[in-house]
Amino acid sequence: MPRPDDFADAIPAMTMWRQDFHRHPELGFEEVRTSARVAELLRGWGIEVTEGIARTGLVGTLRGARAGNRCVGLRADMDALAMTESTGLPYASTTPGRMHACGHDGHTAMLLGAAQWLAAHRERFAGTVHLVFQPAEESLGGARAMAEDGLFERFPMEAIYGLHNLPGLPMGTIAVPKGAVLASSDTWEVTFRGIGTHGAKPHLGRDATLAAAQFITAIQAIAAREVDPLGTAVVSVGHMAAGDPAAPNVIPASVFLRGTARALEETVRTHLETRLAEIAHAIAALHRLDAAPRYIRRLAPTVNHAAQAAVMVAAATGTADAVRDDHPPITAGEDFSEFLARRPGAYAWLGTGDPAHPEGWHHNPYFDFPDAALAHGAAFWCSLVEAELG
Repeated sequence: MPRPDDFADAIPAMTMWRQDFHRHPELGFEEVRTSARVAELLRGWGIEVTEGIARTGLVGTLRGARAGNRCVGLRADMDALAMTESTGLPYASTTPGRMHACGHDGHTAMLLGAAQWLAAHRERFAGTVHLVFQPAEESLGGARAMAEDGLFERFPMEAIYGLHNLPGLPMGTIAVPKGAVLASSDTWEVTFRGIGTHGAKPHLGRDATLAAAQFITAIQAIAAREVDPLGTAVVSVGHMAAGDPAAPNVIPASVFLRGTARALEETVRTHLETRLAEIAHAIAALHRLDAAPRYIRRLAPTVNHAAQAAVMVAAATGTADAVRDDHPPITAGEDFSEFLARRPGAYAWLGTGDPAHPEGWHHNPYFDFPDAALAHGAAFWCSLVEAELG
């Protein structure tokens, strides 16, 4: 199986692509430049390209030199985040308020590196590889949009695989969790409506602020007291809006709260949805005011299929510096779950070592994907193709 050393000659090109993508970040469904560059490179290697899937997504189709009817998919996400970069790097974002703070620039470059190698070594596999370059992974539903645009009907796949960088995991390590990889990621909101009044005369009103404060405290008991301690649930408040800072002597008539809920199991996810609404209504009744809760299901848990996880472990064993099949799940969300709901597949972590900057973790203005990881990721993708189709 190919090893990272086999990509020594490709590292300069992969680094150039990655830094170019980093310099020109694009948000979800806006990856026009990125998508065009990916398509240009794939066509240059003789790979069939289909563009415009879910607006800015594309698929490169690569057939092996040997006869075979099996088809697999490899996915890389392309979108950036609405953040201002603080790295000061020579290839830092040139677009204000946009940056690659999750490493999707690296994911795209690694899959391109694998595509170039596979195109030059078609004799090493039989069947078809679909290279899926996905838009809008960052909470905008790019995976679902591609699926609804006929991804799996137009490009039949027996299995689909995803790979994501993971700072803190030793460089070159491949980790393939058993079962749950990432949590569901849902949004909830609630508006408490009472009666506003003068801050000196609270008895003349019905205080929505007090109700909101008690709600924030009460919902923490869901994870602490209602979910099995060996299970996982996270409920967080991310936004609160009430009153006017120029009028601190007014008790506002309404308070709006918004946050997230996460779980590794669908039963826990449903419990969170039910209890958030029940607690909102109960506290509203206690204070004789109204509550309007809403729960928005966004991303289901990302759960690996056992057979495909085993294939990833086998591929990694032949190419990675180290392999872990016991990595614990992470409570972030990932819309690769949309693909896994439709086809068998698995999702792995690529270790990228400790970040160069002490604050350089995912979704941080100091984040930067380390180019030293590119050969590791490309080699793993090629090994996975050989494990499935070789």
